[in-house]
Amino acid sequence: MDLQDVTKDLTNNKNYVIGQRMEKLMRTNPGFRNLDGANRDLVLNLIDKYKEKIRRGIKPSLLTIREDKYHLHQNRIKLGLSFTDIEQINKLLDSFKS
Repeated sequence: MDLQDVTKDLTNNKNYVIGQRMEKLMRTNPGFRNLDGANRDLVLNLIDKYKEKIRRGIKPSLLTIREDKYHLHQNRIKLGLSFTDIEQINKLLDSFKS
């Protein structure tokens, strides 16, 4: 399972299905086991933000994704994110480009 599996078909899935996909990813993919509860909430909030845009038929722009990446990088200490966490969340954000 990969991040593209979590973010695929956001328009037809409810929040709990996306949450279950994210939980499964964190259980099965050893690269995502380091995300703690607060970081998981942050990731799920990002998914919700983009899901609402996609449901309305708005494709996430590269500028919006870049602004979110910048915000996360600037506030990484306050949010308690390691560089590994930032890289993983950036991969998640990049998965919305396609």
